[in-house]
Amino acid sequence: KPLRQIAAAFESLAAAVGVEASMELDPFSRACSRVSVLFGCLGFAFKFAEMDYVAKVEDLCEASKSISTLHSMVELDIEKNCVRQAGSHSRNLLRVKRGLDMVRVLFEQILASEGNSLRDAASVAYAKVFAPHHAWAIRKAVAAGMYALPTKAQLLKKLNEDEASAKVHMQSYITSSAPVIFYIEELFTSRELGIDW
Repeated sequence: KPLRQIAAAFESLAAAVGVEASMELDPFSRACSRVSVLFGCLGFAFKFAEMDYVAKVEDLCEASKSISTLHSMVELDIEKNCVRQAGSHSRNLLRVKRGLDMVRVLFEQILASEGNSLRDAASVAYAKVFAPHHAWAIRKAVAAGMYALPTKAQLLKKLNEDEASAKVHMQSYITSSAPVIFYIEELFTSRELGIDW
């Protein structure tokens, strides 16, 4: 039941945000790797996001073997003057944050909508989170892929959930991912690195 695992992982991350001064990289990257399943369930429209997200999370998992916290990871990149370079851990962290945010908005839209189609929910989530950072060709390909999205019922079946249990876990992720996403944004904005690149 991947949705339960995602919700549980982010609940424990959210609990740590308020308590610990700096978020541990290992549990963060492991929680993020659980989200990969969702992109896979969304089919062709989010194939690019799945491939990009999985690669970035794998980089963070690898980094967690030698770097203990998100804070120290960003600091190391600042020292090396490579924060914005392709392949840097900080740049990958920002991309992963967008993936988490996209899922959060998608879940909000699914919970707020009636019917069995995911197209509107996914279109809103994409437009809000990814579209501002994507070139026209990618936006066009995603728009075309929206017609191949599974229905809500098909998505829940892939996730082994019924509507009632899915609502609980989606709401849990929405609530618990918000402080985690905010924490990452603060890591960048507090050092005047920006998050819109």
